[in-house]
Amino acid sequence: MSRKTVVIGGGITGLSAAYYLQKAGVDTELVEKTERLGGKVRTFHKDGFTIERGPDSFLARKTSMLELAEEIGMGQEVVKNSTGNAYILAKGRLNRMPQGSHMGIPTRKRPLLKSTLFSGRGKVRALLEPGKRVKETTGDEALGLFLRRRLGNEVVENAVEPLLSGIYAGDIDRLSMDATFPQFREITEEYGSLVKGLKDTGTAPPVRKKKNREKPSAFRSFAGGLSGFIDALQDALKPGSVQLSKGVDHIEKKEHGYHILMSDGEVKQADDIILAVPAPAAAKMLAHYDWTEPLKQMKATSVANVAMAFDKSAIKQDIDGTGFVVSRTTDDYRITACTWTHKKWAHAAPEGKALLRCYIGKPGDEEVVDKTDEEIRDIVMKDLKKIMDITDQPDFFVVTRWHNAMPQYSVGHKERLNQVTNHMKRDLPGVQLAGAHYYGIGLPDCIDQGKEAAGRIIESE
Repeated sequence: MSRKTVVIGGGITGLSAAYYLQKAGVDTELVEKTERLGGKVRTFHKDGFTIERGPDSFLARKTSMLELAEEIGMGQEVVKNSTGNAYILAKGRLNRMPQGSHMGIPTRKRPLLKSTLFSGRGKVRALLEPGKRVKETTGDEALGLFLRRRLGNEVVENAVEPLLSGIYAGDIDRLSMDATFPQFREITEEYGSLVKGLKDTGTAPPVRKKKNREKPSAFRSFAGGLSGFIDALQDALKPGSVQLSKGVDHIEKKEHGYHILMSDGEVKQADDIILAVPAPAAAKMLAHYDWTEPLKQMKATSVANVAMAFDKSAIKQDIDGTGFVVSRTTDDYRITACTWTHKKWAHAAPEGKALLRCYIGKPGDEEVVDKTDEEIRDIVMKDLKKIMDITDQPDFFVVTRWHNAMPQYSVGHKERLNQVTNHMKRDLPGVQLAGAHYYGIGLPDCIDQGKEAAGRIIESE
């Protein structure tokens, strides 16, 4: 009798896992508690605009999403982002990110010295890093503490923190080094310097020559938006193998396999289960095991974004770039970042139109996410008036809230996760965790986790 696998969760992780399982001939069913697939991937179309309400792109250097796109017939739809200067709002102005920076870490002397982001003292502190003898700690620690030790507070607060917080929507002085950027420690141990290691390994981008100023495009999307990829992935699954609006209450281990108690009273049987759901949801399904406590403690922050459509004439202060992030030393603004989407993606706006997407919600200001759509719009417009002299109201705007949606890999994350997975191997063989709450938050990271979980089941067949 063939084995049956149930994938719980219809985000990109669960969809990818189901695809690779079915491709290998494994009897697989996917259940999703909401009425749609894709998780935080959600594309909205209006009046010729293509608006991403969740992520807007994926990293090209992480190849799993490109490879899967080719497999499901989406390869021809892949588009590159347009490039331009990146800015950081600090000291009351938009400052260009120094060329040659990696994740905000300045690696080249001349661009650092020319930068308006840092004081003379801050620049000297950063320049001393390659020769600075620092006693490193052992074991996991906060990413922010590591970087402050190497580069000083000013570079971290004005350049590194705005970028990394934009990725993780959290406090870098609480984020786990081992779970986010373990390569920083590895590079430092090998080269004796983070800056030197980033340059020597080719991790940091080179400073561009004037005759070739265009940056290579690091990101990709799809011509019709990311939801097109989700639709194609769903279409690649076997008809009838996906069930929507099917929540899971409980998972019980039986003598042979598992019973999955659905919210509507149905009981499904499975030999293998992939839990492609957030950590608190997984803990609830396995609530009768006390070792799930670390899953309950995995926090997630709430954020929101507002996409606003304008006529290009409304953008009086046009800037050569694709957006900016906001230093949290700047108390006068509540937005955390703004993408000039019409400049980043050619397909995002009709000719003569502009599309801006601004982000709000950060540690200490999460309540802003629960304000009304109009209040959020007004907060954002107040900031944009100060920053870019935009006074016209948008033709339309779209607010998207993501409550408890941005997982926080706090210090000790990997150790806690290892403890949980070791218990699962012992008590629940054949049950696996996968998704953004566990081993990486980017879209390719989630695909990798789904593929790896599927691979373990295929190998055990």
